[in-house]
Formats: sequence, C-alpha cells, structure tokens
Amino acid sequence: MTQTTDFLAPARLGRLALPHRLVMAPLTRNRAEADGTPTSLMTTHYAERATAGLIIAEGSTPNAVGQTYPNITAIHTDRHEAGWRRVTEAVRAGGGRMFLQLQHGGRVSHPATTGLTPVSPSPVPLPETIFTPHGHRPAAVPREMTADDIRATVADFAAAARRAVAAGFEGVEVHSANGMLLHQFLADNTNRRTDAYGGSVEKRVRFAAEVTEAVADAIGAGRVGIRISPGSTVNGIAEDDTDGLYAALLARLKELDLAYLHLVRSDPETGWYRRIRADWPGVLIGNPDLTGLTTEAVTRGVEDLLAAGADLVALGRPFLANPDLVERLRRGAPLNPVRDRYFMYVGGADGYNDYPALDGQPSRDSMVALDGGRVA
Repeated sequence: MTQTTDFLAPARLGRLALPHRLVMAPLTRNRAEADGTPTSLMTTHYAERATAGLIIAEGSTPNAVGQTYPNITAIHTDRHEAGWRRVTEAVRAGGGRMFLQLQHGGRVSHPATTGLTPVSPSPVPLPETIFTPHGHRPAAVPREMTADDIRATVADFAAAARRAVAAGFEGVEVHSANGMLLHQFLADNTNRRTDAYGGSVEKRVRFAAEVTEAVADAIGAGRVGIRISPGSTVNGIAEDDTDGLYAALLARLKELDLAYLHLVRSDPETGWYRRIRADWPGVLIGNPDLTGLTTEAVTRGVEDLLAAGADLVALGRPFLANPDLVERLRRGAPLNPVRDRYFMYVGGADGYNDYPALDGQPSRDSMVALDGGRVA
C-alpha cells in the first residue's frame, strides 16, 4: 500500500477494496448463546458498525475444547455457521466487510464451562482464576496435547475456516496472540515439550505455522490473516526471546502471501515493531496502545501508526462505544466513553447496543430486549 497518514484514504486488502483504513478489532463480549451460536444482539451490534473499513469479528472456537469463557462464539457446527451468516448478511447489507477470528483458548478454559479438560502444549496451568458459568474458579491443569491432538486441531482450524467462508466472511484471522493456544506453543514458559513442537524457536513456531498453512490451503492465503502479540504477558505468558521467536515465525509465514499480519498493541517506538515492519512484505495492521479514548488521542494513535508504516489500523474500544466512530473521527466530534462494567460476562444490550450515535439517539435497533443468556 502507499504510505499515508490519512486514515480516511481508501485502501486495498487483497481483492477487497476498503473505503478507508480503520478496522474494527476483534473483541470478546460474551453475547452468544451457551452453545456458541451468534444472537440477534450480535447481528445488530455488527451491523451498526458496518462503516468500519473492515470488521474482524470476535474470536470463535474451531472445536468444543477450545472454548475459553461462557457465551463466546464458535464456528464448528451447522448452527454456528447459520448464526454467523445472519451477521454477515446484515453487515454486507450495510456496505461492510468481515473477517472472523479463529481462536482456541488452550489452557485458557475450564471443565465447568466446556465439560472437557483443557489442552495445551504442556501441563502448565493458567496462573490465575478463570471465569466460568459458576463465577471465577481456579484454573485447571491442562492435558498435554499428543501428536494426534495436534493433527486434529490443525484440521479443526481448517474446517472452521471453510465454515467461515460458507457463512459469508471474506476471510479469517488466525489468533496467535494474547496467551491463547497458538501463543502457548510459542512461549517457552507454557511450552516445555521436547519433541518436534518444543525447545528451539524453530520448533516452537511449528504449530502456529502449521495451523496458518492449513487454513491458507483450505480457503486461499489471500483470505487469511494472523494476529500476534510480541512481548505480551497476557494470560501468564512469558517469551524468552521475542525478537528471535517472531523472526522465526515470520520467516515461515511470509512466503504464504497472507492477507495481513495484525500486531497487538503496536508501539512504533519499539525495536521489534520496526523490525517486523521492515521484515514483513505484506499488509500490516497496527493496533495502537492508546493513551486515552478521546477523539484527539485516537486520531493521534492512528496517524502515528500509519506514519510508522502500518497499512491499516485496528481499533477495539473506540468502535465498541461508538457505532459511528468513523464519522465522529472525520468530524472531530467527541467520543462516547466505554462503560467497562458491561464489557464481558454480563450479556444483554446494556453497554453493547445502547451507545448513542452523533444525533444523541441510540443507534438503530439498539433497544432490543435483553438477551436471556446472562452468565453473571
């Protein structure tokens, strides 16, 4: 892409023409049905944000054991696929485009939620409690994945990607960030294996690479992005060699000609950001670590990332609280504050579909009845 700091300038993402460079980042909001099927609340929520250049929908599990928390979305049954199709049709009717993030929680899961023992590269539990249908519980010790588990999980990701395209998504994002399963294979504190998937950085990147390669084979590399979070300590992750780890991962991935690479909390001042931008030959989506959620702070964060070589910029909470975020930033209008108490685990329309638009009225169709699937 041509470098610019004008976030309203049009852009391309492979075969997709984007009206501007602002992307809605994936946000876990726990508004799905208990089995992971998207709800009418979600259809409304995403449709109201169809003016984003691209929407990356929240992490959806490719299999049952991959579920992290109650009421998150999934994409491994016909019912899930049909539910997501209602969402993509509503967004497309509003002129929007969507990718779906594929997320396996690995050890970030609990039998009280799934009825299954979590899996992970090694039997190292999450060092904190995890939310379940019965409130916060101590983390369970995960079962170390066998070679058969690994092969089956790779196949599950590929099958989920095919379902996502059948459901109307333009593509998928492989979630290899924030302490989820693929990140657990990357990090040495969660991956203590001594086989072909553990030890050296080349072996620790193998699982993430094989998942991404399988997804690309299933639906075409031009429909596939990957999200990484170098140096992140979310969910108890610790990386021993961030620079070497991601150099090895990108060396394997960059030959695939993926749709994009998505960097969580991109700071243009860090050495790893500059090295990744220099090394990655394709589209880079930056995700600013915002100092505030004012119009000025968001605009500055977006422009700084574009100036530092990002092609697109993903925003989470600003889109959450402002269904008309693009228009607000275009006008320099004030932004709605995020109401954190409704962010996760509570269900319902409050703090989800009732944020007002610029005219002072709740966004269209937002005052629907509360979802009956509250989990807390």
